[in-house]
Amino acid sequence: MNRRFSAVVGRLAETIESRRGADQGASYTAQLLADLDRAAKKLGEEAVETVIAAAQGDRDALTEESADLIYHWLVVIAAAGVSLDEVAEKLEAREGKSGLAEKSARSK
Repeated sequence: MNRRFSAVVGRLAETIESRRGADQGASYTAQLLADLDRAAKKLGEEAVETVIAAAQGDRDALTEESADLIYHWLVVIAAAGVSLDEVAEKLEAREGKSGLAEKSARSK
């Protein structure tokens, strides 16, 4: 794993958490943390924009939209009370398993 990416995501998650309860007039993040529905819709919007950039082969837009997507994903999980450790636990449980087999097991 890219250590730089991990460090940046960790710092971003900490910054997002520090905005919880902050003045919503001064913090976009605080606004999103207080409104899970709005945050989730924004995450969906960013996901679509990321997909479009990828499908168009626009490397710069894909990079920019990916950063937006990760930020909004972190906000959504924070707003929902889900920690990065919980997400990591789910990922670790899937390590070494075939993606097709794992997906099949979840759909039963």
